[in-house]
Amino acid sequence: MTRNTLSRPAHLHARNATLLAALAVLTTACGTNGLSTAAEQDAGTNNAQATAKADAVRAEAAVRAGAEQKRRAETREAVAAPAPLAKAVMAQPTLMAMPAPMPAEDRERYNPIKDNGVVAAAEQPFSTFSIDVDTGAYANVRRFLNEGRLPAPDAVRVEELINYFPYQYAEPRVVDGKRPPFGVTTEVAASPWNKDTLLLRVGIKAFDKPRATLPPSNLVFLVDVSGSMESPDKLPLLKNALKLMVESLRPEDHVSLVTYASGTRVVLPPTAGSDKATIRMAIDQLVAGGSTAGAAGIQLAYQMAQQGYVKDGINRILLATDGDFNVGVTDFSQLKGMVAEKRKSGISLSTLGFGTGNYNDAMMEQVADAGDGNYSYIDTLNEAQKVLVEEASSTLSVVARDVKIQMEFNPGVVAEYRLIGYENRTLAREDFRNDKVDAGEIGAGHTVTALYEVALVGKPGLLGESRYGGGKPVAKTTLHSDELGMLRLRYKANASDAAQEIATPVKRSLTAASEDLRFAAAVAAFGQQLRGGKYLGQFGYPQIEALAANARGSDRFGYRGEFVRLVKLASALSTKAPEQVSVAQ
Repeated sequence: MTRNTLSRPAHLHARNATLLAALAVLTTACGTNGLSTAAEQDAGTNNAQATAKADAVRAEAAVRAGAEQKRRAETREAVAAPAPLAKAVMAQPTLMAMPAPMPAEDRERYNPIKDNGVVAAAEQPFSTFSIDVDTGAYANVRRFLNEGRLPAPDAVRVEELINYFPYQYAEPRVVDGKRPPFGVTTEVAASPWNKDTLLLRVGIKAFDKPRATLPPSNLVFLVDVSGSMESPDKLPLLKNALKLMVESLRPEDHVSLVTYASGTRVVLPPTAGSDKATIRMAIDQLVAGGSTAGAAGIQLAYQMAQQGYVKDGINRILLATDGDFNVGVTDFSQLKGMVAEKRKSGISLSTLGFGTGNYNDAMMEQVADAGDGNYSYIDTLNEAQKVLVEEASSTLSVVARDVKIQMEFNPGVVAEYRLIGYENRTLAREDFRNDKVDAGEIGAGHTVTALYEVALVGKPGLLGESRYGGGKPVAKTTLHSDELGMLRLRYKANASDAAQEIATPVKRSLTAASEDLRFAAAVAAFGQQLRGGKYLGQFGYPQIEALAANARGSDRFGYRGEFVRLVKLASALSTKAPEQVSVAQ
């Protein structure tokens, strides 16, 4: 049987070697038997001393080798063993940080807007543009702010923010036994953001018609039920909005319902407004799914509108969608051309925008313009109530078509002017009397507001003087020196009528700004600030809030109070300049 041999540690070998060396010295010193001669003893002593010395050297070397081996062994153990702290950390459960969710892709589309610049009245005294009664941009801006973010600058059309609010303008007056479709109001007051300029307000008020007195309506609800409409702020909100309008239908009104997704379908043929249960049931069954063949849906809607056409009545398509057309005709210019051609049939088209993320504001606004209709954005059920019920007369009944405004400034009095907003509504001077050029419509009870910022001759302006005399104001004369300019409006009472004109001089007289002008100025400043505030100087959100809060008036529907809240939101969301901190020397 073989026995396992256990190796001894190096330090034991060294100790034994030392003991053996010491024993050898002692034995040599004593002799082998104690009987040796002196000579033998001397020789033995010398030999023993030499041997002892050699053994001592070997023992010392062995001790050093053993100590080195021990140190190396301890080092290896220390490296191999985890540190106590590392053990404690490893004993704890591992917590993995969850990656932040990727933000949803934002594919919203807006037409680029270039702000109107300052114009020298001596070089270009005429300012011409089409009216705009759309309000979609305001509701869309509100949606952005309520989501906790500032709107894209091109989402802000300042004139649509201003025209979201009603103003107390004079009703049209009867002249020579005839009443024009709208009255005109002008007002001049100091600008709140520039002590050297004035604000000129042009206000238009169409005569109102109670809903009960409107002619019969032939309405086609054209509803996008594609997959992109599935979210709660799209098809579900849309269905509830349409049902609000159904409740206000009269027996003489008729409604059709057309849907489009991958294909098109007539869900409800023309149905009398008295059969509300059938209309509501048709709306309730709408479900989202599929792609978006919007152009095909528009064509089918016009066919249904033609089928239920009411002579001398209201014939209108209400297109409700997020505007994300991706099947069939998707080219923007082709869609506009198709709708512009169809409007010759006497059927207008309005758009109701819904949703976020893939919203196509550019298409919604321009298609409504081409269809002689209105553009609204529905972000809440309250907005649906406002657009489709409370303002139904304005939304549906047109009292004047192709309404154009032309302001001719008096260069002897006005040095510079700037039209605030209406960038995509401007027209050439010659377009004013060219009745082939399309312009905006105004509905019953609608108000339209336009603001000019004006610098008078002799006041500091932005353009400065020309070295070579270009753009110098004309010599002052007594001719019309009390006028800032002449305001002209051109319109058609009906599509087939000849155009008519209204002209009124704008007096130079300066008055304290009315409550309506102050509030309109606050809204105009807000829109400009959201777009960068290029012309506002130091007039920021706090000043806008104060101006609006002091001009709220009776605020019957709470619209102005809500505006003040939105200004506060925008101020909180905007980037602040770093504070200047003084450092003691």
